Amino acid sequence: MLISFSSSHKSITLIFFLLGLGPSSILCRDSHVINFRSPNLYPESLAWDPLETFISDITLPSNSSILGLAVNSHRNRLLAIVHSPPPLPPFNALAAYDLRSRRRIFISLLPDSDDEFTLPNLSATNDVAVDHTGTAYVSNSAGNFIWKITTDGTASIFSKSPLFTSPENNQVTTGENLLGLNGITYVSKGYLLVVQSSTGKVFKVDAMDGTARTVSLNDNLIGADDIVVRDDNAAVAVSPMNKLWLMKSMDSWAEGVVYERKEINVKRFPTSVTVGEKGRLYVLYGHLNEGMLGDSEREGFGIAEIRYREGQDEHVWIFVLIGLGFAYFLFWRFLIKNLVFKMDQNQMMVTSACLNYH
Repeated sequence: MLISFSSSHKSITLIFFLLGLGPSSILCRDSHVINFRSPNLYPESLAWDPLETFISDITLPSNSSILGLAVNSHRNRLLAIVHSPPPLPPFNALAAYDLRSRRRIFISLLPDSDDEFTLPNLSATNDVAVDHTGTAYVSNSAGNFIWKITTDGTASIFSKSPLFTSPENNQVTTGENLLGLNGITYVSKGYLLVVQSSTGKVFKVDAMDGTARTVSLNDNLIGADDIVVRDDNAAVAVSPMNKLWLMKSMDSWAEGVVYERKEINVKRFPTSVTVGEKGRLYVLYGHLNEGMLGDSEREGFGIAEIRYREGQDEHVWIFVLIGLGFAYFLFWRFLIKNLVFKMDQNQMMVTSACLNYH
């Protein structure tokens, strides 16, 4: 199996590493670590791919950044987010590559919002997810909306839910604060999960019509940069300045529970997480913070497997959800009891009034 990652600084090369995976179980093996060297690479994104491929695209704009990656195994495509940050001329695009021929299929420029309340050119492509048809969805961290790109490269603005910019769910986004919608992932049941870095909120977005709702969680994922969903429907989010969260849901993410928080090496600025074979989690340590400040001549970067507890501890979330459900039941029971009491009082007052009248 292979891990692919993209550079978010000067390099525009997509590099793939072979991972030798053994059959041993999670609880009785050492974590898998890959250390690699490439001067001033500062990779930001990580994706799992079953093919061994090397892709290089020298036709992309000079000094552009590749921020997000997604692999479409059904169509043998790699999707890459291309962005040019200020003071470079604005450039936001999705590039698609054939994993067999290694050639670019298309590069689609993503349109700006025509909303009068959105600042001109306030767009910053960030992450990409792909559904079972090959349709791609791209998050806009500056404009707080989601693009949709069809398999032939046709791009449009897909979701501009008011939830993304509501006062209780958002902070003012300016040229210096591009921490809006960030990591995005597709769930096979027909919806997207997208995390908002500034608020730590997770939104569930319908992949058909773009309607969104806020996922009710017992924690805010402040600073979350990436989010993925495992085959067992557990979600994992990572923050470069905080931690890694593991979450579960019993109702297709109307609500969920953070059942484990993993401490990670924030000094190495982890920005991406992916799910590999047998649900194994990998985090990318790309030191992106150094690259954003300018070339530090760093050569060493890493990919590390994050071990998590299987078994008894992972089932704690079930009891937490049961507890939340019981709390809701007691709350509604209290409301109904008060309502019945007030209705009885009103009925007694009416009866008394009738007796006095007679």
